[in-house]
Amino acid sequence: MYHQRVEDLTAFILAGGRSSRMGRDKAFIVLSGRTLLERAMDLAGSITPNVRVVGPQEKFLRVAHTVEDVFSGCGPLGGIHAALTNTETELNLVLAVDLPFLERDFLFYLISQASQTGALVTVAQAGERLQPLCAVYRREFVQAAEKALKKKKNKIDILFEQVETRVIIGAEMERMGFSSTMFHNLNTPEQLQKAERSF
Repeated sequence: MYHQRVEDLTAFILAGGRSSRMGRDKAFIVLSGRTLLERAMDLAGSITPNVRVVGPQEKFLRVAHTVEDVFSGCGPLGGIHAALTNTETELNLVLAVDLPFLERDFLFYLISQASQTGALVTVAQAGERLQPLCAVYRREFVQAAEKALKKKKNKIDILFEQVETRVIIGAEMERMGFSSTMFHNLNTPEQLQKAERSF
């Protein structure tokens, strides 16, 4: 398993847009003195020197190398497509900006599993839900993403059934000493308050 930064990998942070329940962009929400974007960039930067943000350039260009959606308004799949359209590496780590509990060691494990398989996607599963915004995508996945987006089909999980996918299930995570609670994201002010107490 990797323990040092991975040169031949690009990390993309999906910064998203304005959250109706939060009333502002999630990227700029402050958790324990630092924005979620700062936290995500630091985490990604500890994994690889190649870190980019997927989002509007006018918001993020001053703080990071930024790429914009080709298919705008298509949700996370549009962001994943944008990432894979703007990468030079075979393996690409995609992370949502609002996952402040992700563990660095788990991301290294995820990447090591991705490097050992020919699967186009290596993704964690928490409970019954896959975590497509904490996953490693091979560059070739862009073809399936673009085909779906052109047909106005924006659901990611459906694509996982159409390509070779390596799923890291809960039992495997537990065996490796990881908890699925790291995938708790921040969608409401109440969840932010709870996260503040955790930090």
